[in-house]
Amino acid sequence: MTTTAADDRSRNDRHRTESSDSGHTTPPGPPVPPASPARPKAPARAAAPEPAPDRSAIEAALAGLPRVVDLLAARAEEHDRDATFPYQGIEAVHEAGLLTLTVAPRYGGPGGTLADTVRVLAQLGRGDASVAVVTAFTLLQHAEQGRRAGWPTAGYRRLLTESRRGPALVNTLRVEPGGRPDALPGTVARRDDAGWVLTGRKTYCTGAEALAWMAVTARTDEPEPRVGTFLVRGESEGLEIDPTWDQLGLRASASHDVVLDGVRVPAELALGLRTPGREDGAEAELARAWQDLALGAVAIGVARAAEGWLVRFLNQRTPANLTEPLGTLPRYRCALGEIEAQLIGAEELVHGLAPRVDRGEPDAVARTGAAQLLATRAATAAVQQAVTLTGNPGLSRRHPLERYLRDVLSSRVHLAPEEAVLDAAGRAALERGARP
Repeated sequence: MTTTAADDRSRNDRHRTESSDSGHTTPPGPPVPPASPARPKAPARAAAPEPAPDRSAIEAALAGLPRVVDLLAARAEEHDRDATFPYQGIEAVHEAGLLTLTVAPRYGGPGGTLADTVRVLAQLGRGDASVAVVTAFTLLQHAEQGRRAGWPTAGYRRLLTESRRGPALVNTLRVEPGGRPDALPGTVARRDDAGWVLTGRKTYCTGAEALAWMAVTARTDEPEPRVGTFLVRGESEGLEIDPTWDQLGLRASASHDVVLDGVRVPAELALGLRTPGREDGAEAELARAWQDLALGAVAIGVARAAEGWLVRFLNQRTPANLTEPLGTLPRYRCALGEIEAQLIGAEELVHGLAPRVDRGEPDAVARTGAAQLLATRAATAAVQQAVTLTGNPGLSRRHPLERYLRDVLSSRVHLAPEEAVLDAAGRAALERGARP
């Protein structure tokens, strides 16, 4: 059974109306740059320096994190059980100013850094991993626009306008069923008099049913195909959401397939058309570094939530053959200490690399793939150990620990294959060793 994007958008609109009726208010999003009237051409001037991030706005948004996390945690079990999209959770993230945290200052946003981003996502991961992952991809899109302004001014202005009215989610759709990372996209863009017409299928499209915009990678049908990104509205005619996402964890992330059947895209919304292999390598590495650390932070947040539940369990659980809680036993304290040590290491790695990436250190950018791998391994091991320590209660659907385990295991769907990360690290080590 398939659902149309229009049906999903209608459901989202109904949710927003219900939220408004229940007393929720949406604060202003980032100011929208006004359209500039036509003017005579003036002599070229040096580019104005990028405005500094608004640290007061960033700290104000971060201050609202604890309340948002509590709201997410309160409904995470329901959305996981029913595999329903957490519209109200996304609304809460938006209302706190977190969904547009990385909008650049020149567009009227606060200009949150990667260090700010991992801080936010680690906290959101404690409340609901699905909300955190959906939020991550929107934050990454805004950050990328701030770095290289890939979206046309009018298109990005429209996204910011929608962000003032409510949550405006956006994600890049790259992965295709059976596709290889080094292959041309199977999604095809055909040129006509009105622009481009897209046909194809994308899979693992996080947040699919609620996306306002989809940045779809496709190849042209020209004799020498070019590859680029095509900006598609979520309610576009010919676009359908195929509800294929039925995974062990991250069940509320709506990472369904998106089917494009003759979807029209205006010519100005076709971005970066280029011959394969001629992409901006430095920008691609930086974008990957942001994604590596952002998703690593989500996994750490999930593991911290699991540890928090375990601590309460150990403080309260007193078996029939004991007179004191399990937490008084050295064996359990040492096991908990092992979990704490793993998570401290993962946090220091991710939160330590992020500001170095912000400062533009090439060595830091090159290390984020391995950092994400290690952080995710540590988070997974920590949650697995927590389940082992608690026994049957840890696997009961009455407690959230089994959900944390499923979520952290399912986070690997967003990771590069371990073999690819380790091979790249090995190649880099060999190259360093071959230098005189």
